[in-house]
Amino acid sequence: MGLGQPALDRAVSPRPEFWRGKRVFVTGHTGFKGAWLGAWLDLLGASVHGFALPPETNPNLSALIDGRHGGGTLADIRDAERVSAAMAGFAPDIVLHLAAQSLVRRSYREPAATVAVNVMGTLNVLEAIRATPSVRAAIIVTSDKCYQNQEGDRPYRESDALGGADPYSASKACAELVTAAWRRSFFAADQRVAIASARAGNVIGGGDWAEDRLIPDCIAALAAGRAIELRNPHATRPWQHVLDPLAGYLSLAERLYTEGGDWARAWNFGPPSGDIRPVSVVVAAVIAHWGEPGCWIAAPLPGPHEAGRLALDPGLARTRLGWAPRLALDDALAWTVDWYRRHRDGEAAASLVRRQIEAWEALPAGTP
Repeated sequence: MGLGQPALDRAVSPRPEFWRGKRVFVTGHTGFKGAWLGAWLDLLGASVHGFALPPETNPNLSALIDGRHGGGTLADIRDAERVSAAMAGFAPDIVLHLAAQSLVRRSYREPAATVAVNVMGTLNVLEAIRATPSVRAAIIVTSDKCYQNQEGDRPYRESDALGGADPYSASKACAELVTAAWRRSFFAADQRVAIASARAGNVIGGGDWAEDRLIPDCIAALAAGRAIELRNPHATRPWQHVLDPLAGYLSLAERLYTEGGDWARAWNFGPPSGDIRPVSVVVAAVIAHWGEPGCWIAAPLPGPHEAGRLALDPGLARTRLGWAPRLALDDALAWTVDWYRRHRDGEAAASLVRRQIEAWEALPAGTP
């Protein structure tokens, strides 16, 4: 079935029969999303090689899981020779590029490094794919922040203008432009490999301990019995559980591999409009799910500019790929808080991740 035909009659869920034995090269495997992705690929029976810097946080989900997906190459995505050598040595069928400097506030402190990681790192991956004959499909993961944000009410579609008012957003827009240029210049006439980009909303889930992220900051404050400080309590974001966009990436990779260039384009993976909620509403729900006293206060000092409103239109993924989130926002928050509480009480991270993946797979497809 080509891109022009709806896929709503198909349950969009990663298929073990497809992934079993596939060789998958995952950049950013030591990050939050990368660790969940590697764990899921393990369960699906894929052979995974990661490429990333050593974990930045302690604790770190990838280190706690300590599965086969934790192996691979610990190196810098800016090192083109290491990227090419690792990919050539593994000879993957599929490449999933998640490695990035993903924090907006850090991008103000480290603008040149952010651009180098997110733009040149993406270029290095694309060049390594060109030089690796085994690769049949690749997904370059960017961000909902790649759009030229007018702070309007209309969610952004894949055809909208790219841009960025901060170093992080600009770097993600540039990564999209590089991907589109390489796809047209080098891969359009090459039937060997199909390359897409994926733009996801704000992802939440257990096992995230990164700095300056809302859910980890909430959990740390609640566990310590102190007030949660919010920089932008009225800002709205497209919140979604980590498993929902990852399912989109995996299902898209299947289509790229089996059906090729018709699927090689940009895709949004975001929640329905009702789950695009203010930060303060999300925090109130987190406190309620935590089940112990908690409160939030406005941060005393303003930080650097961050977008007040972000929203994605996932209509293309819904109508063509058949994808939709399985977890509504309140369920996603409940799953997330439950993960952290159970981990605090001694349950192993690997067990928690596996159990939530299996629970997600058991949900009705596309009906949050």
